[in-house]
This record gives sequence, C-alpha cells and structure tokens, in this order.
Amino acid sequence: MGDQDRDTGAEPPRQPEAPADIPPAPSASAPRPRDWSPRATTAQQPGLGAPPMPDLRPLGEESSPGKARARKPLLRRLLFWILKAVLLFLAVSIGMVIVYRFVPPPITWTQIGDIVGGHGATKRWMSIDRIDPNMTRAAIAAEDARFCAHHGFDLTAIEQAYARNQKGGRIRGGSTISQQTAKNVFLFQGGGYVRKALEAYFTVLIENIWGKRRIMEVYLNVAETGIGTYGVNAGAMRYFKHDASRLSPREAAQIAAVLPLPKKRAGIDPRGFTRRYGNAITSRIGTVRGDGLDDCVR
Repeated sequence: MGDQDRDTGAEPPRQPEAPADIPPAPSASAPRPRDWSPRATTAQQPGLGAPPMPDLRPLGEESSPGKARARKPLLRRLLFWILKAVLLFLAVSIGMVIVYRFVPPPITWTQIGDIVGGHGATKRWMSIDRIDPNMTRAAIAAEDARFCAHHGFDLTAIEQAYARNQKGGRIRGGSTISQQTAKNVFLFQGGGYVRKALEAYFTVLIENIWGKRRIMEVYLNVAETGIGTYGVNAGAMRYFKHDASRLSPREAAQIAAVLPLPKKRAGIDPRGFTRRYGNAITSRIGTVRGDGLDDCVR
C-alpha cells in the first residue's frame, strides 16, 4: 500500500507566484518599522467606559419620550423676558441721566408734541452761570421754596396740596422743581400713576447724579415758558426782547408766573390771577435771597 501511494505519479499542488512588482510578505520574524501597528481584522468592541455609539435612527424619528428635552414653562419664559426688559430699561435710563449730566438734552417729549401740533419749539440754551440770579430766585419762590433743603420730594408741600385739594376748588400739585425736571426731560405729560412712578424714579436718579445746580440749570432751559417756547432765555427773548442774562425782579417774576400753565398764561402784560401771582413772586425774591434759599445753586 505504501508503494502504491508513492507511485501514483500525482504532483503536489503548486502555489501561485506573486507578480514581480509586489514585494513578498514579511515573515513573522522579520524586523518591522517603528511606526508599524497591526491592523484590526475584526470589528473592535467598545470597552468599558468608552463613549456610546451615536444614535443612527432615521431623521425625524424621536427618541423615547422620557429622554426628550422638556420645554420651559410659559410663565418661566415670560418672567425671563420681563427681567431682561427691566435690566435694559435700568441700563438705558441711568445711561441717559449720566450723559445729560454734561450734555444739554437735545429734545423732550413735550417739544415733540408741539412740533407735531404745528407750534414748533423755540429754545435757546443758556448756562446757569449766565442766567440772571433773579430768575433762579423767582423759580424757587414760585415753584419750590425748599428746593435746597429736600432730596427731590417735599413731603410737607405734598401734604398741604392734598389738604387743599380735598376742600375742592382749583387742583394744585406738590411737585418739586426736581420732579418737574424729571418729567420735562425724560417723560410725557399726563399718564396717571404710571407716569408718576417713573417720575419718582428719575427724580431719585437726577438728585443723586446731577445735583441741585445742574437740576436748576436744566429746569430753567427746558421748562415751557409759552406756546412752543422752552427755557427762560427763549421766554425772555419772546416777552422782553433781550436774553436772560439781565432780568429785573419784575421780569423774572412774570416768566415764573407763566411756568405752571404756559399755554394759558401770558408773560407780557399779564392780567387777573397771573398779574397778582407775578406781584407775589416779585416780593418773595428778596426773601429767597435774604434767607439763603438759593445757596445750593449759587
């Protein structure tokens, strides 16, 4: 049997020869390059701690409801936007007050109303250093006798105005020059309690950022002194044909008498209540000077 197996004459199968341009495979004992690394022949399984494979679900197919991100409640989103609006308002309002500490306010809502109404807006800014002191004293005598003593709000005047208004007759307010300046520069006329709240807010700001002298300077330049006329300098030019750098006590008192109702009162040749009120202011100017009620603006 062994001889027959050897004498069959069948040749062993021949291995195909590699082409001449392909180098032979290195043997297991042959040296390898330093940067050589074995290639994976099978899919590697992620080990413990490895990041999970990405979700390859088709687009539009949602994951399980428990893993879906819950949307923020409507109330929470609303409160977030309200907070953003409040912070923006605070930043803008404080920024404006700081700027107007050094720069004259370019325009006010009341002036815009006169322009839209066809009356125009005549104004001539004048530094408080050039405005006649009689004008400052007349404004204090007419509008706010405790201007230099309070911090923006005269509680005594407010209580007195409330008591008078309860008795009936002509309604009178207890607003200080600081409050009127805040309203004239930053706000609009009317508006009820909302405007009053904003007026109080801006009054606190200008009292702490501007100071009394700047408040009086801005007030005397933005207060309405006639229909379409703003500031005591423009008022003096309109009524007396000269600027506010030289005003007699009588002239200053006539302008101050117009301030509460500038669209209904005349600063020249006043009559009735306006004339009597002007006479009273004229007599108080000396008191303001003698008692030092204008020391904070000198």
